[in-house]
Amino acid sequence: MSEFAHLASLSPAELAALARTGREVSFRTGERVITEGRPAQRCWLIRRGRVRLDVHVPGRCDVVVQTLGHGDLLGWSWLVPPYRWHFGAVADEPVHAIEFDTAALSELADEDPSFGRALTLMLFQALLERLQATRARLLDLYRNPAGGGVEYPCHGGAGQVPR
Repeated sequence: MSEFAHLASLSPAELAALARTGREVSFRTGERVITEGRPAQRCWLIRRGRVRLDVHVPGRCDVVVQTLGHGDLLGWSWLVPPYRWHFGAVADEPVHAIEFDTAALSELADEDPSFGRALTLMLFQALLERLQATRARLLDLYRNPAGGGVEYPCHGGAGQVPR
């Protein structure tokens, strides 16, 4: 798992514990990985491929707010009640990832507070980076140089997955 920069803060023992809870998974192009509002029970480290994060805009479409790729962490809504996804996610191309059962991660964190702290700090670092990237993306989406209404750029075509 050394290919993931966010894991650099974990000790070898913590990395080994994390590795025991993960498994390899794949998603096809256009496959919905996360549906906004559904229970959050997994998280992923992306090894290859790209995933579009989207937000459903009622009466419009799913607005893409960010694209994740190699080395990125997908999913942390499992950390905070009510444990539901706040964004959706669709594979933009074939994706290979390591999937973690978040109940197992929570159990490990409860058993070993040092691991729990290291895991939490790693996730918060990834969260802060994602918030900054999402903020920049939203500023681009809502910029309105022509003075007209807000436009919602939707992703169409074969990759668009109905809700």
